[in-house]
Amino acid sequence: MEPSRIYVDLLKTDGQGRILLTTVGTREDLSRQGIELEEGMILPLYADDLNSEGQRDDLVMDGVARFDAKTGEWVAEIERDAIRHESEVQD
Repeated sequence: MEPSRIYVDLLKTDGQGRILLTTVGTREDLSRQGIELEEGMILPLYADDLNSEGQRDDLVMDGVARFDAKTGEWVAEIERDAIRHESEVQD
């Protein structure tokens, strides 16, 4: 079963532009879903956002989990061009 989307803060990045997976919301989602991060794991991610009418329309993307041995932290590599609003990817 594919995990539900995991919250990330797109403003929390490392020096290489990777998204930190250490924020409270991210850790809570990972824990709630029983996910133990593994190198190269594909993660369905989301960040909260609003549409032009002020209604919730989260940003969604996939990320690749990477462990940064220098900092001892997990990060996600994402393709910035692949970030979409949830309303753009719903069937």
